[in-house]
Amino acid sequence: MLILGLILLLLGFFLEISILWTIGIILLVVGAILYVLGATGRAVGGRKVWY
Repeated sequence: MLILGLILLLLGFFLEISILWTIGIILLVVGAILYVLGATGRAVGGRKVWY
């Protein structure tokens, strides 16, 4: 999710498409939250690991 968010963020920036920019930011934030929660060992949504 982090990589997809970064790709969309960069595409939105270089192609000047604001919806890709917005979706990229949202995916980066959600991916970072899930990554931090998973790294601390806390189960998120009943799962310990999110791929």
